[in-house]
Amino acid sequence: MTADISLLIVDDHPVVRDGLRGMFASAPGFTVLGEASDGVEAVERAAALDPDVILMDLRMPGGGGVDAIRELTRRAARAKILVLTTYDTDSDTLPAIEAGATGYLLKDAPRDELFTAVRAAAEGRTVLSPAVASRLVSAVRSPRAPANEPLSAREREVLTLVARGTSNREIARELFISEATVKTHLTHLYAKLGVNDRAAAVATAYQRGILG
Repeated sequence: MTADISLLIVDDHPVVRDGLRGMFASAPGFTVLGEASDGVEAVERAAALDPDVILMDLRMPGGGGVDAIRELTRRAARAKILVLTTYDTDSDTLPAIEAGATGYLLKDAPRDELFTAVRAAAEGRTVLSPAVASRLVSAVRSPRAPANEPLSAREREVLTLVARGTSNREIARELFISEATVKTHLTHLYAKLGVNDRAAAVATAYQRGILG
């Protein structure tokens, strides 16, 4: 029997926290360890509770989500961070991913989508749905202005599977290659896209029309 996925809920609105707590409490496979009302408290609570996944709001008085994500990443926290944001134009979303978030959803996401996203995040998989990624198009900008070197057919296959939230092991199994080869393809396509991680690769690929 697998252990429940443990959660820390971070939001400055008590009603939102209560709603999320109730939602996860009523679903099998999840345990809410605690709550925090801002980013500073989130870092402290994460250190004390060691959750599997942190549901992180972005804009909070007293300490924003991006700074908290950056600090948790600096501390090499074990928890995966899934951003839940209200506004689809929130310019903090991409910086949150760059700071170390596993991915993000909008708060109006259906229950089942949120549950699936938390399970994926707990496994370290990128949570970045096409619907949400499309809202990032105007925000995605590569700091290194990479060359427009095209991706190979195999790199496109790997990237497509990454966009579906597929793990390296699953990609290797589906494409009949080794995990080491998958990692090599990822390294190459990161360089071509001018990004450093899976979430940014998917967002950039949608922005450039490589995916979608």
